[in-house]
Amino acid sequence: MTGSDVPVVAGIDTRALVRHLRSRGVMRGVLSAASTDAKALIERARQSPSMTGLDLATRVSTRESYEWSRGVEPCSPSDLEPDAPSGRFHVVAYDFGIKRNILRRLVQVGCRVTVVPAGTLAEDVLALKPNGVFLSNGPGDPEPLEHPAAQMRKLIGRVPIFGICLGHQILGLALGAKTYKLKFGHRGANHPVMNKITGKVEITSHNHGFAVDPDSLNLNEIEITHTNLNDSTLEGFRHRNHPVFCVQYHPEAAPGPHDSRYLFDDFVKLMER
Repeated sequence: MTGSDVPVVAGIDTRALVRHLRSRGVMRGVLSAASTDAKALIERARQSPSMTGLDLATRVSTRESYEWSRGVEPCSPSDLEPDAPSGRFHVVAYDFGIKRNILRRLVQVGCRVTVVPAGTLAEDVLALKPNGVFLSNGPGDPEPLEHPAAQMRKLIGRVPIFGICLGHQILGLALGAKTYKLKFGHRGANHPVMNKITGKVEITSHNHGFAVDPDSLNLNEIEITHTNLNDSTLEGFRHRNHPVFCVQYHPEAAPGPHDSRYLFDDFVKLMER
């Protein structure tokens, strides 16, 4: 540990470690400053829970609903744009591990935001009379989130819905798709994503280890809108008949990139209609 309680590793060939992970895939591991017993540490790693099948989103979600009204705090020239008139739309945001900059972006485009726990019933959301519903990012495997997916099935067609990251995966499950664990996840900035609607390549920020299987989507109902140019994974889709769309990456990324920030404006356009 450093003086700031940040764990570090030293004395190993880090490039060999990277090559090992890239060939074998993501795996559990242990860093220890208290023991050098390799066999004991390996066993400890084996006993740690696998990410597959692990519901972390409901653990990190807020326990109580709350209101959010703060916009973006300027930190770059691109953030100096004025906020849209506040309170034009009421958005209910499901918290699966939501980032504050998502909330700030929603406020900046003119939304009044109510954040609700991951397990909130669709009926309780509709009782709040929202103009739109937002599904946040979050950790863990999406497959165990059967309850949130069931609530989304009740909301689809009733109100515009926008999801990112885990929210994208939950919408996929709600629409009958399957999810799977990536050999190694997408992390950090500078991932190229093709917007199949505009034909433009967006540089995007990612933080996920699971993805939606595009072959499991009903393409008579769903249109694929975004694809990863590195590995062809599904990065976004929209419903052909209902105001529902989502992306796998983070369009609100701070400090950036900001290529996909337009998606918040697209959400507003759906609510305006």
